[in-house]
Amino acid sequence: MASEAIQASYTPSSAESGYSVIRRNGKVTDFNSSKIAAAITKAFLAVEGDEANNSGRIHEIVKKLTAQVADNLLRRLDDGGTVHIEDIQDQVELAMMREGEYKVARAYVLYREKQSEKRAEEEKKHPQPANQSTINVIAEDGSRHPLDVDRLSHLISEACEGLTEVNREGILRDTQRNLFDGVKEADVEKALVMAARTFIEKDPAYSTLAARLLMDGIRREALTFVYKTPKQASQTEMVNVYPDYFQTYIHTAIEKELVDSELGLFDLDRLGKALKPELDFEFTYLGLQTLYDRYFIHFDGTRFELPQAFYMRVAMGLAINELNREERAIEFYNLLSSFDFMSSTPTLFNSGTLRPQLSSCYLTSVPDDLSGIYNAMRDNALLSKYAGGLGNDWSRVRGLGAHIKGTNGKSQGVVPFLKVANDTAVAVNQGGKRKGAVCAYLETWHIDVEEFLDLRKNTGDDRRRTHDMNTANWIPDLFMKRVAEEGQWTLFSPEEVEDLHDLTGLAFEKAYAEYEEKAARGDIRNFKQLPATELWRKMLGMLFETGHPWITFKDPCNLRSPQQHVGVVHSSNLCTEITLNTSDKEIAVCNLGSVNMVKHVDENGKLDKEKLQKTVRTAMRMLDNVIEYNYYSVPQARHSNLQHRPVGLGLMGFQDALYKARLPYSTEEAVKFADESMEAISYYAIEASSDLAAERGKYQTYEGSLWSQGTM
Repeated sequence: MASEAIQASYTPSSAESGYSVIRRNGKVTDFNSSKIAAAITKAFLAVEGDEANNSGRIHEIVKKLTAQVADNLLRRLDDGGTVHIEDIQDQVELAMMREGEYKVARAYVLYREKQSEKRAEEEKKHPQPANQSTINVIAEDGSRHPLDVDRLSHLISEACEGLTEVNREGILRDTQRNLFDGVKEADVEKALVMAARTFIEKDPAYSTLAARLLMDGIRREALTFVYKTPKQASQTEMVNVYPDYFQTYIHTAIEKELVDSELGLFDLDRLGKALKPELDFEFTYLGLQTLYDRYFIHFDGTRFELPQAFYMRVAMGLAINELNREERAIEFYNLLSSFDFMSSTPTLFNSGTLRPQLSSCYLTSVPDDLSGIYNAMRDNALLSKYAGGLGNDWSRVRGLGAHIKGTNGKSQGVVPFLKVANDTAVAVNQGGKRKGAVCAYLETWHIDVEEFLDLRKNTGDDRRRTHDMNTANWIPDLFMKRVAEEGQWTLFSPEEVEDLHDLTGLAFEKAYAEYEEKAARGDIRNFKQLPATELWRKMLGMLFETGHPWITFKDPCNLRSPQQHVGVVHSSNLCTEITLNTSDKEIAVCNLGSVNMVKHVDENGKLDKEKLQKTVRTAMRMLDNVIEYNYYSVPQARHSNLQHRPVGLGLMGFQDALYKARLPYSTEEAVKFADESMEAISYYAIEASSDLAAERGKYQTYEGSLWSQGTM
């Protein structure tokens, strides 16, 4: 045939292996893009005649369109996924029109309609009884049973409740179209979700629908595991199932050594009855899929933790040391499950488990000796292992060319050690759930600062690059003064100016000027002078080019630190939202949580201060409990956290809150709302902290702090 020449000239991609096509009769065949090429070729021949078979232009267009169609289909499928023949033909139509081949596309559409009419006539002659499926589904135990179309319809109807924008009949139709005889039970669930996912861009309601349909598969997986027999339940049925499931889930998790056995001593009957199954329908698709992929407890890859059990497990861990722990666990659960407040990722990962490392970030200061440097690497690895993010201050490590007394040699500088720290973060991921993450801070007077600026570049010696590490400049005010004055800036190696690291403000400026005088006299060997504006320009250039190093300011952070009496802030953390003092004996710890602002704006668009006060009060108690209950993988972190008890209460959903309040972002009213809401959060947090101090006692280093002096 004429089309065979063009078809033969097209070579299918190896990426097609493992994908399948569902034909209209429900049978499954291997995906083969050469068949798509044949169909497109026939469409061109129908319009342009047989001479098109010898046209180089047609050959190239067919090849291009086939590749586009195959790519569009396969990239939205899971590995080894299936696609319906109608979806392939839809993509062929779109590809032709995008390419401007409107005549060919029109002929192709008319051909499809004619064939559809023929099939409809044939179906009238041999109708299939309603809801009688010829598709058999293979269960996990290998047994086969007919597809229950009524159950599919019920699941979709249940998931569409309250979502007037979605087309439930269309979702059922698209789901059935992607099923075939011998389909696995798990693939039926995937087909349901995929049918909704494809419409998310059309209307956000489909994201909620996709999440609700995803819940069906999650329920089946979890219930089957904990009850050790195939088990399914609809959302409506979960009202009765959840309490018993919860108790079985806790005992199963204890048996598998995945959670603390102490959880089994709670009143599980009371906690199970406190669960709110209806909240399982409040997720968006991406939110629920993220919880499933990274947060839910699993055993050998099987997730057996449902969303409300997940939030209650987190709450139980945080309440484990409370006197009325069931009451507190329910209080914490209500706050989390309603999305009014959300604990940090490590808390959600690890609360209630055998290693409850609940803190978000750790800040360390790396000393200037080989033993200290590699101890810091070890600390990084142990802290990252249990989901901690890392902020390292490297300003004390001597620079390139500095004298090493012990070997009478010269230092290779800080960069090779940063490379090791970078690779350590990559090697030791965060509990197997996300990549390790670290940020290195360096003061602007360090002689290696120019090389430090280049660490994230994609060019140059790769041995002196850190492609996975975040970097940040730790800038003293004096540098910015020199930039404004267009003056000179002097770089030093830290072992020759040891006290600069711990000095701030005017004391730093005085010492720095004295060291510059020493350098001018020749009393300091390893230094370099350059225009401050030149270094500042390079900082900004690298920030524009690579996004790093970030710009952070040493003096303002120390000036505003309430803990000035016990140490110096040498860096911020991985995400630059916490500034805490560090030393060789202390690894600073940040314990974080976030208030969801949109949940604290009432229907009239006003800030609900009564609810906000209640939320913040409970949140502060949860954060304080994190400090006490936390698992510390290194002793310096425990020492620091118990001494100073720092917590960070942030917010999220600010733009959503503005939208609910009908306030445009770039207006004075939005600024006023931000000021009012943050002042309220701050006030309620300080109030709650004071009440906790009255109940539990003030933190160990309170005396002498700015708090004790009445300075806020």
